[in-house]
Amino acid sequence: MMRTLVLVPTYNEAQSIRSIIARIRTAVPDADVLVLDDASPDGTGAIADELAAADPGVRVAHRPAKAGLGAAYLDGFARAAAEGYEAVVEIDADGSHDPAELPAMLDLLRSTPADLVIGSRWVPGGAVLNWPRHRQAISRTGNRYARWMLRSRIRDITAGFRAYRVSALAGLDRAAVSSQGYCFQVELAWRIEAAGGRVVEHPITFVERANGRSKMGPGIVIEALARVTAWGVSARFGLGPTRPSAVADGS
Repeated sequence: MMRTLVLVPTYNEAQSIRSIIARIRTAVPDADVLVLDDASPDGTGAIADELAAADPGVRVAHRPAKAGLGAAYLDGFARAAAEGYEAVVEIDADGSHDPAELPAMLDLLRSTPADLVIGSRWVPGGAVLNWPRHRQAISRTGNRYARWMLRSRIRDITAGFRAYRVSALAGLDRAAVSSQGYCFQVELAWRIEAAGGRVVEHPITFVERANGRSKMGPGIVIEALARVTAWGVSARFGLGPTRPSAVADGS
């Protein structure tokens, strides 16, 4: 197995953090886990510290304030590179991503030329549970629009369950990454694809969170729409990443 660091960003995930860490450690016991806690007021960071004290494979990075998903992941990517990891995983703390899929995703990263493996809801074999129809429609439409606007081949470019080859992130200009929230996932996948990286999509079943509240809201959707439109227009006028030469595959 590639030397792997699993990143778990948290903000008010006290109800689910014990379960998700246990499931990750069971699914990929050889991987290390780094919890990136943005000063959760509900005590998530303290619970993560307890888990880390009992398990040398778990660590916690306490960040001073809520600074957004993108900032947390960029911090985690930098740590993975500095500490010599070969693969780095993004996974939500709320249980919507099943850690049991990680062995297959990491095997694809190891055994193929993939630079990014996405746990995809919208490829054959993928599914979503406990989402109302309007939520599914928003996700499908958003992905279709992003694919068209960015000239991408990725079917689930908004997905947040991912495994990256650390070397593929080495050339990433952190200062050029403009997104910190939901749209961060779109931007990272687009930049890797546009740079010629190979993206593979692995079908997963996404399960709506059982605990806590979703951080998705109308403002996030509007921001994502505006950013994707701006990126697409800029790219077509030669001001940003151009049409990717990479191939996005379903597995």
